[in-house]
Amino acid sequence: MPTDLSPLISATTQWLTCAYPSSGGAMSAALTEAQARQAVTVAAWLRYPTPMDAALVSVTGPGGSGRLDWLTGADVPGADAAGPDDEAESAWRSWVDEVVASWAAALLSTPALAEAAVTALADSWHMSGTPAEFRRLVSPDAHEQQAAALLRHPDLLAPLAELHHPELLTRLDTDRVLDG
Repeated sequence: MPTDLSPLISATTQWLTCAYPSSGGAMSAALTEAQARQAVTVAAWLRYPTPMDAALVSVTGPGGSGRLDWLTGADVPGADAAGPDDEAESAWRSWVDEVVASWAAALLSTPALAEAAVTALADSWHMSGTPAEFRRLVSPDAHEQQAAALLRHPDLLAPLAELHHPELLTRLDTDRVLDG
């Protein structure tokens, strides 16, 4: 069974960067996407901690972006009259994971939570064999913060981050993350 979460990570990253776009040109867009991808990767690795979990989601699919689109008021191309071209254009949306998007939003808007999440992955099978670095998520510089102003804005992300926040805290096994 495949254990690759790349389609889920790519689609959820794309959804986040469409819903909360960068505030500038090409460089800002690239910095925003890098931060979103790191947050989504950490969230996906937390959500699917074992090879079996990853294999199961690759078989069953993560659920899609429907509820998230509704929550954020996203304008989905072809939502009213989905023709063959419109379906192909938005097929990636079926690989968006609502829980992963919610957890990523929480990580992006709460630095202490992002640090706790990255620390929780230290002994994960996801981290074995390949060095992973999440600096843009846990300590973005001024340019990165400015580029991703919408993507990191706690008030804008709150409705999304709150969807599955209790599950994230349970997964991290911590009640003190937000107090510190």
